[in-house]
Amino acid sequence: MADTLQQPARARLVTPDGRERALAVVLRYSAADPLAVQITFPSEASLDGMEVTWIFARQLLDDGLTSPAGGGDVHIWPSGRSRTVLEFHSHQGLALVQFDTPVLRRFLSRTYASVPAGDEETSLDLDQGLSRLLGGV
Repeated sequence: MADTLQQPARARLVTPDGRERALAVVLRYSAADPLAVQITFPSEASLDGMEVTWIFARQLLDDGLTSPAGGGDVHIWPSGRSRTVLEFHSHQGLALVQFDTPVLRRFLSRTYASVPAGDEETSLDLDQGLSRLLGGV
């Protein structure tokens, strides 16, 4: 099993005026945090000029490929047959990002090859996680 998967991907940031801006992002998955996926956006995509990483449930990404899913800060839905939209909410505002759906499907397939659906809890090292959470106490 791979500990961490990384997949570079192309995305399109939809600007408030409806234009699209190409972005190079990185999709990540770690067996150490098997319920979550990460998307890291480059510094030029953020208002403060800092790289931004969003972390959310792998299941949310999977669900959003076929029907609208999400609540709170992350919403995902299919847009036609070949695109998927991810909507991120923060205190600074809202970002709409489009991906080619096959790219996200390929990434999810790799994550499920690493940790199959339903096996997430068996791959968690609870003692190590609690130790990190409690600061080694």
